[in-house]
Amino acid sequence: MTALNIKTLASILSLVSVSGEYRSEIKVLDGHKVFRDHKLPLPHTYIKENELPEAFTWGDVDGKNYLTHSLNQHIPQYCGSCWAHAAMSALGDRIKIAKDGKGEDVNLSIQYILNCGGHVAGSCYGGSSSGAYEFVKQAGYVPYDTCQPYTACSSDSGEGFCQHTHNECVPQNVCRTCNTFSASGGFCSEIDKFPNATISEYGMINLDVHAIKAEIFARGPVAANVDASPIVDYTGGIVQDHKFLDKMTNHVVSIVGWGVEDGIQYWIVRNSWGQYWGEMGYFRVEMGYNALGIESQIVWATPDTFTLRNYPCGESGTYCSKESHKYKDPAHDIPEVKRRLSDARRR
Repeated sequence: MTALNIKTLASILSLVSVSGEYRSEIKVLDGHKVFRDHKLPLPHTYIKENELPEAFTWGDVDGKNYLTHSLNQHIPQYCGSCWAHAAMSALGDRIKIAKDGKGEDVNLSIQYILNCGGHVAGSCYGGSSSGAYEFVKQAGYVPYDTCQPYTACSSDSGEGFCQHTHNECVPQNVCRTCNTFSASGGFCSEIDKFPNATISEYGMINLDVHAIKAEIFARGPVAANVDASPIVDYTGGIVQDHKFLDKMTNHVVSIVGWGVEDGIQYWIVRNSWGQYWGEMGYFRVEMGYNALGIESQIVWATPDTFTLRNYPCGESGTYCSKESHKYKDPAHDIPEVKRRLSDARRR
């Protein structure tokens, strides 16, 4: 599919659903040009459909959780940044998987994406996960969130206290720290070298359940467009939707695995509305019917490098450096993927 056709598809899928109950947070910006950037074999080419287990989730692999923490995009004020939350949490999950769940979680700075990615990725008024991945690869990094915590603001937002903040892409809005109270002579300054992650490859999957499952099993969670209108007041259970029409999408979530209940196979989906919503911030939706449009556009990315140990900085952010770890794509060790498949099917 050409870039033009992909962009046309993305624009169509980003329209508000016919029900019109949820404002669309999906927006493909003019600066987003590259929708697929990958060369390695894709998981569905080396994992057969019948090799995949009936149920699998990165939230529980032999009792170990490989998922990073849940988030709420709507505090401290409303911000339509679901696309960035889904993209960065899925990428963070993949880093946690690469670390075998050891050490502290890597939580990537969504605020950096909002501050600096407005021309490619998006803002509080909408964006795209593929645009977020293109921006990170183009920029060369995304900082960890201790550099730039989430404030739910972008340069075009006047919501809440955003009208009093400055969210332009300047060095202090990439990574900064403040050393003490201003009344005591303190100051805030940028940090030049900081823990970060980079992206190796990214791409899309459209309406292919086998490819989605293989991608999740081999490499980790993915971002997925969805129609949020029917799940605003979701309280639990498996969402079913067998309609052919009204599959427009307006929100982005991440799929972390799948399961089966009473003969119904479903996706396990993490939302970014907080843990007070749904099933502790998650929902389940039936697989195979493109329910809520969730199988229409899947976006994935693989890490390239990520910081494991920084060289300590002074309190004011001076004298810093970092040490990075190189990600090993499962395509480089397919026998190990086959071993995991065998183990998963025996459980």
